[in-house]
Amino acid sequence: MGQLPQSVLFSCDHNAVRSPMAEGIMKKFFGTDVYVQSVGVVNDLEIDGFAIAACKEIGVELERHRSRSFEEMEEMGETLSGFDCVVTMSPASQRRALDLTRFHHLTVEYWPVMDPTGIGETREQKLNAYRQTRDQIVKKLRETWHF
Repeated sequence: MGQLPQSVLFSCDHNAVRSPMAEGIMKKFFGTDVYVQSVGVVNDLEIDGFAIAACKEIGVELERHRSRSFEEMEEMGETLSGFDCVVTMSPASQRRALDLTRFHHLTVEYWPVMDPTGIGETREQKLNAYRQTRDQIVKKLRETWHF
C-alpha cells in the first residue's frame, strides 16, 4: 500500500476486539486525515473490556464504540464502495469482504492479527494477550502507512 488512503474500513468477526482496536488506534495516529470505521461479520457482542483497557494504556478511548455488522453499516447509509480500502483481520471477515466487494473497485487487504479472546487464565495474562494484539495492529499500521 504505502500511500495513506482517504478512507479505511477495518473488519473482524464480531467488531468487538480487533477491528475497533484498529479503528481507534488509526484515528489516534492519523486524526481527521483518514476517515476510519469498523465492522464485523456479525454483531452479537459489545466492545470487549480487555480491548478497552489495552487501548486506554496508549491513549486510545474505545468506551463509546458500538459494534455493527457489514449489513448494519449499509443500513446506516454507508456503503463499501465509499471506502478506498477494507482491512480484514480474520478469515471469516476476509471471505465476507471479498464477497461483498467483488463488484467494487477497492482494495481488500488481509492482516492476520491474533484473536486474544480465550487466551490466559488470570486478568493479567488476558490483558497481556490483548496488549499483543494491540501491538500487532500498531506495528502493521506503521509498516503499511509509514509513520
